[in-house]
Amino acid sequence: MTDAPRRLWGGRFASGPADALAQLSVSVQFDWRLAPYDLLGSKAHARVLHRAGLLDDDELTRMLDALDGLAADVSSGAFRPTADDEDVHTALERGLLERLGALGGKLRAGRSRNDQVATDLRLYLRDAVRQLVARIAELETALVSLAERNADVPAPGMTHLQHAQPVLFAHQLLAHVHPLTRDVDRLRDWDARTAWSPLGAGALAGSSLPLDPEATARELGFRGAIPNSIDAVSDRDFVAEFLFVAALLGVHLSRLGEEVCLWATSEFSWVRLDDAFSTGSSIMPQKKNPDIAELARGKAGRLIGHVTGVLAMLKGLPLAYDRDMQEDKEPVFDAVEQLLLVLPALAGMVSTLQVNSERLEATTPTGHALATDVAEWLVRRGVPFRDAHEISGSLVQLCDTRGIELWQLEDADFTAVDARLDPSVRSVLSVRGALEARSAVGGTAPSRVAEQLAALAETATEHAAWATRD
Repeated sequence: MTDAPRRLWGGRFASGPADALAQLSVSVQFDWRLAPYDLLGSKAHARVLHRAGLLDDDELTRMLDALDGLAADVSSGAFRPTADDEDVHTALERGLLERLGALGGKLRAGRSRNDQVATDLRLYLRDAVRQLVARIAELETALVSLAERNADVPAPGMTHLQHAQPVLFAHQLLAHVHPLTRDVDRLRDWDARTAWSPLGAGALAGSSLPLDPEATARELGFRGAIPNSIDAVSDRDFVAEFLFVAALLGVHLSRLGEEVCLWATSEFSWVRLDDAFSTGSSIMPQKKNPDIAELARGKAGRLIGHVTGVLAMLKGLPLAYDRDMQEDKEPVFDAVEQLLLVLPALAGMVSTLQVNSERLEATTPTGHALATDVAEWLVRRGVPFRDAHEISGSLVQLCDTRGIELWQLEDADFTAVDARLDPSVRSVLSVRGALEARSAVGGTAPSRVAEQLAALAETATEHAAWATRD
């Protein structure tokens, strides 16, 4: 068996694996990105072996030097996996053996690919989450900045895509920031739960060697070692939870993308896309397409598929480790890659949007958007809301028959519908008045939106700072 030394499990077998098995089992083509984290774990494990008396001082020095050299070669591309390497662990052990000979084989003592890969994936994802939070913070900042530049611009607030009530356009933009802040909260919560080390669990039962998993955990930046070795190698909650947060983030980006697609249409004409963040048509020269917004919308389905696929893979697995878990990595890697592509693109698109404030202001009161203000005016005069709703609805019906808006009715028209509708009702038939009136917490009044702007700008700054912490 010519390739036996390259197989971490080959000693028990009299012959090599069938080609079909080898091709099915190989994962190095996608798990190679874990190499830097596997090498970090190897250095920590070498120090633990040294403290246990299983490596002498000279052996530890040679081992760490070889691992540093291997890490440099991996980073530069000088060392790469070959077609015979089954996975990242196999490839890196080959590289170590090439540098150290038999000494390289000592590093395998007290650990298994089971605890190695669980550790590698946690380290990779903890780094990736910080990259994602940094990119989310950039999108938060872009949305807040766009809101600040258009702080006084009204817009038609909608439900069911129908004109409902006036809002500030900034209020609408900030409604997309709040879900992003919750996504960051979820990622930070996830990080706290994921900051526990599986290394030292071995295949499933720990090791009879005098190792120190807590020391390894601390060196790798974890809070401590996972207290149950079976759970340590079989747990993929951190994968499923990350993929759920990624999918929910994707949904939030999709909803933003959908609104930009609507706002940029000729029918809405609320915003104009910058040339650098839109594309054209191969046949229609006038087209300016919101491709970034559409791709953000499309990626959500892909991200949702990843979490459902991993949950389905995990649901029937017996403890401890099963090879099915090889299927956890590609969804994770793809989710990270797609989000790191789409988040900066969305931030760039948002930061360069040109808002058509005149169009927004002109369309805000249309569609009888001030009808609720009339009903609430009546309520303040003691009319039960049930009756006020009916009266205001009758005004709308009258306007529809004439093809006019509420403020275009004559004084006599108001009193003809209900005697309590005296001319002072006109005080609420203005967009500015409607906005100012909604000053309760969470409302769209300019004072409340200004509070949101200040708070969310500070939050985005804090998110960016967290992403750079060790």
